[in-house]
Amino acid sequence: MIAQPTTAKPTIAIVGAGSLATFLAVALRDAGFEITEIIARDLPQSRLRAHLLASKVGAQAVTAHSAALDSTLLWFCVPDGQIRRAALALAAHLAASTHHKAKVRFLLHSSGVLSSRELDPLRTAGVAVASAHPLMTFVAGAHTSLTGVPFAIEGDDAAKRVARRIVRELGGESFALPASRKAAYHAWGTLTSPLLLAFLVTLEDAARAAGFTRQDARRKSLPIIRQTLENYSRLGPARSFSGPLVRGDAETVAKHLAVLKKHPGAREVYVALARTALRGLPVKNREELERLLVSPNAAAGDC
Repeated sequence: MIAQPTTAKPTIAIVGAGSLATFLAVALRDAGFEITEIIARDLPQSRLRAHLLASKVGAQAVTAHSAALDSTLLWFCVPDGQIRRAALALAAHLAASTHHKAKVRFLLHSSGVLSSRELDPLRTAGVAVASAHPLMTFVAGAHTSLTGVPFAIEGDDAAKRVARRIVRELGGESFALPASRKAAYHAWGTLTSPLLLAFLVTLEDAARAAGFTRQDARRKSLPIIRQTLENYSRLGPARSFSGPLVRGDAETVAKHLAVLKKHPGAREVYVALARTALRGLPVKNREELERLLVSPNAAAGDC
């Protein structure tokens, strides 16, 4: 059986009860979708999170073995390593409940790096599957909006059509992503948020060399960070680039390297990013800067 698209809003069951599952379930409910079940692992903490989320969205909290599976669509919001295991458990439950086969028609998972093939145990039952990954960060305590958020879509045509419709209802934007490019896409996404945070922690380390606390450094850095992002968005990277490298001020860069000797982590990041700037951004006095930054002595801590 090949799942065909439906014109009505699909009813949705969420597999998982973590940060992404919580955010998506509430966002889907607010967009007018009926959330039927929150399906969690049969562990006390997982069941507790499922009950709390289910109470927010008017759903039932169940496990893979007790799920009614009476929704049109299942959306997997579990860690990557658990997707196939959860799919196998639900496929076994679905096979044991033949009257449910006509109800579950579409499956989505939200892994940024894994393809829709992780859902093959359910695909073989005739259910259309796809991956739908939002290029956004979801953490407890944050007030995240999906307006304009891009979703990478990959998988079976019928499931992709349903996923695109849901993304539109959520206010997001969808784009096609071949399965072969998902790992590279996810590496880009990791640089965009979690490793950007790692860079911001490095800023705090560098600020300590100037005598600031982490909290004070965070507060004082935010105005220039916000303006840099605004410039990047409006003007592009080349026209937003400023500081000693764009001026070709090798003497100042040498002073930076010297003072950061006592903060090797920050110095390593500084050198790596300065080298990146030499490759991709407009700089003056390039040859002298290259000698300063590319030489083994510069990397080792000698100016």
